[in-house]
Amino acid sequence: MTCQSSEARDAPADRDGSRVASAMKELKNAGWYWGSLTADEAKDVLRDAAEGTFLVRDSSQRDFLFTISAVTSAGPANLRIRYHGAKFKLDSVASVSPKLREFDSVVRLVEHYVQLSRSGAAAPPNGAVPLLLIRPAYSAVPPLRHLSRVAINGRTRRVGDLPLPNRLKDYLGDYLYNV
Repeated sequence: MTCQSSEARDAPADRDGSRVASAMKELKNAGWYWGSLTADEAKDVLRDAAEGTFLVRDSSQRDFLFTISAVTSAGPANLRIRYHGAKFKLDSVASVSPKLREFDSVVRLVEHYVQLSRSGAAAPPNGAVPLLLIRPAYSAVPPLRHLSRVAINGRTRRVGDLPLPNRLKDYLGDYLYNV
């Protein structure tokens, strides 16, 4: 019988706590995270929005941290985000789940599906209703500096190479996503 130190036992929990805290920080920076919104409240927010408009909110189901609420051609839809093994991925039926990519952050996950949706590569099989993620529903009007950061990060992943003051590079690097 071996004894495990408390540091070794706590490592996965520490890693999970750190990953979730980082995901929360990124989501709050994104501007389309709505916190503890219910499914009905999300439906109201998205009521008059165009297909492909989405937001991320806290999941009302205990087994999940977050849910994406989006407008589809068939109306509002909710898709849970699964967190397991320090990775985030969309929840799906058992036959599809192994084929879905995993991400280190919720924002990276959303960014991936936004890129797929915008490129037209997100068509589902068997005539199912596509879940398009095209434009975020912001919880408040985002500041111009954030929108500029998103636009710059959409053009380059090499922010450090730009001829800008270090303070501005740090700000750009604080949110390296284009959604």
